[in-house]
Amino acid sequence: MARAADAAHAAEAARAAEEDRAVDQALALVAGQSSREPRFVAQAQPQVRASVQSPRQSAGETSGQSTGHGPGPSLGAGSSGGSPRQSSDRSCGHSDDRSPGHSLDRKPGNGTGHDSGRSSGQASARDRRGQATVWREARALAARAGRGAAPRTQRLSLDRALGHVLAEPLAALTDLPSFDTSAMDGWVVAGPGPWALGRSDGGSGELGILAGHSGPAPLPDGEGVRIATGARIPANATAVIRSEHAHVDEAKGLLYAQRHVVPGQDIRPRGQECRSGDQLLPAGTLVTPAVLGLSAAAGYDELVTVPRPRVDVLVLGDELLTAGLPHDGLIRDALGPMIGPWLRALGAEVSAPRRLGDDAEALQYALTTSDADLVITTGGTAAGPVDHVHPVLAKIGAGLLVDGVAVRPGHPMLLARLPSGGPYLVGLPGNPLAAVSGLLTLAEPLLRGLGGRAPEEPYRVVVRDEVHGHPHDTRLVPVVHRVGSAERAGSPAAGEAGAEHVVPLHYNGPAMLRGIAAADGLAVVPPGGVRSGTEVEILDLPWASATPWTEGCFT
Repeated sequence: MARAADAAHAAEAARAAEEDRAVDQALALVAGQSSREPRFVAQAQPQVRASVQSPRQSAGETSGQSTGHGPGPSLGAGSSGGSPRQSSDRSCGHSDDRSPGHSLDRKPGNGTGHDSGRSSGQASARDRRGQATVWREARALAARAGRGAAPRTQRLSLDRALGHVLAEPLAALTDLPSFDTSAMDGWVVAGPGPWALGRSDGGSGELGILAGHSGPAPLPDGEGVRIATGARIPANATAVIRSEHAHVDEAKGLLYAQRHVVPGQDIRPRGQECRSGDQLLPAGTLVTPAVLGLSAAAGYDELVTVPRPRVDVLVLGDELLTAGLPHDGLIRDALGPMIGPWLRALGAEVSAPRRLGDDAEALQYALTTSDADLVITTGGTAAGPVDHVHPVLAKIGAGLLVDGVAVRPGHPMLLARLPSGGPYLVGLPGNPLAAVSGLLTLAEPLLRGLGGRAPEEPYRVVVRDEVHGHPHDTRLVPVVHRVGSAERAGSPAAGEAGAEHVVPLHYNGPAMLRGIAAADGLAVVPPGGVRSGTEVEILDLPWASATPWTEGCFT
């Protein structure tokens, strides 16, 4: 068993190294374009299948799936076969003359016209089927692209820094506490008792030593003086006796302790929490209310933070309505109202969505004039007659980092970098749940990097029911967390009272939002599916653990 475990460990390490290599190569390719002629890196485009719902139906996906327990969609002739892992070079945009996924060198302004670009794009899609990037590789590439962006910083006053991210470590500007202070209301005493009742000469008379006053005179041995919480401890003091643990004999003018007195008790010594210069929090920390309080205590009036990534949202499609009920082949736009708040929950600054319809020229203008850090498009990423994203990207000389991901729903998502150091672009499929898949696969890790946030640590939870998978691709399935008996999970641990598990939700087809609206996460289901009682990786939704103060959540 030990040998088998070692072999599995080595195989996993080799797989991780291969993914890192593929990511590095793809990023190096796009980085090289900024110093040379911009070029459009052609990669696999997903196969187009007929849709009864919308021209933006995600390629290779069906809209009728309504349960988390049915098998994944069957593969058509153009779907990937065999292992889900393709050649790293081909899946991340590298190819040679022998590969159908070749590069198309085009100078800005000299690309083919819209019609010819669409024609060649459709032909390329047919030639390069099955070259979608493995899901984990795509996510890792997006994360590394975000971390590789040029760092930016800004100074914000404490009242404006909530919900931002620290751009540099938070180091204490003073000792905390900055002087010895009393931890309790009571009596500060010097030496052994009983103690003669003394008087403070700190200006407070019989009230004793109060917080906020200058340093009191040294305390003579054998005396005790009243002291308030947070007040400075006088020199020569031995301990503080809490009010409820002391007895005063007014007639004798003596103070008695009702419990044993330990030297140093209820005294917070200078520097107990930190010394000046100590690092309190690392860069990348989210500024919460507690961080604001710590910053103020440590002497800060302003914080150096990472600016929120700026995002433009472009909604594509002539068939979309912004109000009223669907009619005459028109449907309501579900993504326009959803994408902006979702991106804000990820810490971005989002402009109002711009609705461009199926207009290639309007799309090109919007992309080439954007000053955002990231552009999100909805729909138009497949190879239909009005899917303009690929031809426009080719025409303006953008570089594709990811062109199709081996994940369901959301297969035809893409990640590109616009030329001349322009913004990144994440192209989301038009189907709502497929778009959510694209947000969590590409936009979320990219925005974390651009916003200076550390990557989320992956975690796994037992799934209660069997979940069928796609034969070759990863599936993302809406789930809800539950705590309690999970007897159907088929696992002793899952059956224990109080055990945490997740329950797959129905209505998880690519065009559906009913499942994700009730979910608090997505389960990452590997090709082939999982049995009940299996641990699966969970992608949390950004509001699942949000608290009311979080500026990034919806507002």
